[in-house]
Amino acid sequence: MMPCYQLLISQMRRAGLALMLPAALLGTFAFPNQVQTATAQTSVGNRPLTIRADVQEYDAKTQVVTARGNVQMLYPARQLQATSAQAQYFSKERRIDFSGNVYILQQGGNSIRAENVTYLIDEGRFVALPQSKRQVESIYMVQESDNDGQTTTPAPKTPAFKPSN
Repeated sequence: MMPCYQLLISQMRRAGLALMLPAALLGTFAFPNQVQTATAQTSVGNRPLTIRADVQEYDAKTQVVTARGNVQMLYPARQLQATSAQAQYFSKERRIDFSGNVYILQQGGNSIRAENVTYLIDEGRFVALPQSKRQVESIYMVQESDNDGQTTTPAPKTPAFKPSN
């Protein structure tokens, strides 16, 4: 028969292993119907980029994270939020590819809607592509300056917008 303290230590070890195993497997397998979150540290200043999705996979050889289903990205260091059907974070190239009903919002109100968007992190540049026979939509908030109290001349009238179908 085992002394009481040894039995307690043995049970604590089992409980510790039981808790560590699921955590280790969570990083290896993707479970559908469960929102998963990945946080990547960028090399400059180690500012987190958080991606949430229904399913995520990580390829250790290529260092690519693929997120699918209800993808949400939050990147506070660049004041960005994004949603899409799929996103891939290429950590070596420092690039994020979004696809499927992409919407990106910057603090201050600037936004992009497209079918595919590539975000080049180091350049702070977006490359957006539309669906076939459609267009990319960007909205930019433009600050009007008053030139030291002087009134600005009004912009010329533009023709009425006719959406293309």
